[in-house]
Amino acid sequence: MFGKNKKLQEAEPQEIKVRKAKVKKEKVKKVKVKKVKASKVKAGKEKAAKPEKPVYVPVAGFMGMGEDYHIYKMTFYDRLKGAFAGSLLGAAIGYVFFNNWYVAAVLAAVIIVKIQGPYREHLKKKRLKKLILEFKDLLEALTASYSAGQTTTMAFLDAQKEMADLFGERADIVQELNIINVGLQHNFNIEDLLLNFAQRSGLDDVESFANVFEVCNRKGGNLKQIVGETRSVINDKIEIEMEIQTMVAAGKNDLNIMMVLPFVIMLSMRGLGESMTGNSLVNIIVKIVVLGIFAAAYMFGLKIVEIKL
Repeated sequence: MFGKNKKLQEAEPQEIKVRKAKVKKEKVKKVKVKKVKASKVKAGKEKAAKPEKPVYVPVAGFMGMGEDYHIYKMTFYDRLKGAFAGSLLGAAIGYVFFNNWYVAAVLAAVIIVKIQGPYREHLKKKRLKKLILEFKDLLEALTASYSAGQTTTMAFLDAQKEMADLFGERADIVQELNIINVGLQHNFNIEDLLLNFAQRSGLDDVESFANVFEVCNRKGGNLKQIVGETRSVINDKIEIEMEIQTMVAAGKNDLNIMMVLPFVIMLSMRGLGESMTGNSLVNIIVKIVVLGIFAAAYMFGLKIVEIKL
C-alpha cells in the first residue's frame, strides 16, 4: 500500500508538469497570434491611410495618329513664356514688397518653376475652347455637304479642305479630320473614329454628336437633320456661354485690378518712411501674411468667375 502511494505521489507531479508545459505553449501561441493580427491591422491601417493616386492612361488614336487632349505637351516657346511671366511676377513682389533685389531673384526663380503647372492647365483649357469653336464650324460644313446630297466620305473630305482654309493645316480640327479620312480609307467605321475623337478630347458636345451619329448611321436616320440639329444645339450653348462670360467680364476685370492694388499701395507708402515699409521682422511677417491672403483670394475669385456649361 505504502509503495503504491509513493508511486502515485511521484507520478502526479510529472502529470502536473506536462500540463503546465502545455498551458505555457498555448499561451505563447495565443500571444504570437495576437502579435500577427496586430501587425496585420497596422499594415491595413497604413494602406488605408495612404491610398494610391489613380494614374491616368492616355487614350491612343487609331493607327497611332492623334493625341490625347487631356495631356498638354508644352513647347519650348510655351515654357519660355511661362518663365518670363513668372520672373516678372517674382521680381515685382521682391522689389515692391521687400525692396531687395536678392529676394526678387529668389522669388523669380521659385515662381518660374511653380508657374509651369498652372500655365500648362491654362493652355490646355484654351486649346479645348478653341477646339469646340472649330468643331462648331465643322458641323456647319457637314450640314452644307449633306444638304448637297453628298455621302459621308465625301462630306468629311470636303470639310477637311474647308477647315484647312479657315484655320490652317496645323489646326487641331484639321488634324482630326485627317485621321477620320485616313481611317475611312482603311475601312474603319466612322462611328469608331468619331467616338475615339470624343474620348481623346473629353468634350461633351463631341461625344453627344458621336453617339447620335452612330445610332443614326447604323439604323438609317436622317443625317442631314441630325447634323443640323446638333449644330444648332451647340451654337446655342456656345452663345449662352459667351453671353455669361460677357456678363462676368466686369467681375474678372475687378479681380485683376484688386490684385494690382497691393503693389500700388506699397509703392505709395514708401514716402511714409522705413517704419512703414522697412524690412523689420514684424513688417516681413505682415507682408508674407498679406501676400498669402491675396494669393488665396485671387485663386478663390478665379473659381467664382470661371464658367462651366
